[in-house]
Amino acid sequence: MKNGKIFFASDFHLGIDARLTSTERERQIVRWLDQIKTEAAEIYLVGDVFDFWFEYATVVPKGYVRLLGKLAELRDAGIPIYFFIGNHDMWMFRYFEEELGIPIYRKPIVRELLGKTFFIGHGDGLGPGDHGYKFLKKVFANRFCQWLFARLHPNFGIGLANFWSGRSRHANRGEEKYLGDDKEWLLLYANRKLDEQPADFYIFGHRHLPLDCTLKNGHSRYINLGEWMHFNSYAVFDGKDLEIKFFENEGATYLKK
Repeated sequence: MKNGKIFFASDFHLGIDARLTSTERERQIVRWLDQIKTEAAEIYLVGDVFDFWFEYATVVPKGYVRLLGKLAELRDAGIPIYFFIGNHDMWMFRYFEEELGIPIYRKPIVRELLGKTFFIGHGDGLGPGDHGYKFLKKVFANRFCQWLFARLHPNFGIGLANFWSGRSRHANRGEEKYLGDDKEWLLLYANRKLDEQPADFYIFGHRHLPLDCTLKNGHSRYINLGEWMHFNSYAVFDGKDLEIKFFENEGATYLKK
């Protein structure tokens, strides 16, 4: 690893409009990548970069050329980038690895970075509860189900997936709030994982709320990266401390416990 800082971001959800349109948000993400590229030792994109993604044998979803081009530029410059599958882009296969040289992770990983131990994953399907989603995730991850979906024409298949993604978002829309120490499932998961897989930092996305919580041992921390539809939040580690920051969003704050 070259000298520099480690950057983490998640939940861009490109493909849907929010505070900005998807295209405007994509340009904003590219500006962020341009800003950090001179000091980035590594970049971790921790899931749901796209609101929907499915790779057919010869077709990938339309758009996102600005982001893909910028990622290619950073990789060509020698900056390692790591991509985690989220619940919205779980049907990503080999395109990023083959075209951009960006490895894909489907499960959480443990990494030693600048002298600290990091447990990194998107966060979907972890922790107690949400049995319905956990079952659905197994269905989506099934190779036969993926093969069946690939038989649909892209115009129909991607359109259908975007329709259902929009319905799910409409049913669950609303301002994200901290649920409490006894109900924040990723906080509970991190505290439980601390006993079997100790780490200094447990980094997740998925929750859509930037959080920095000290765990039960008094020094390890659970970090949720938030999202870019409203917060534009990310985390940066300089070898001494990890901090949640915001890009082009003055006045934004995160919860620290």
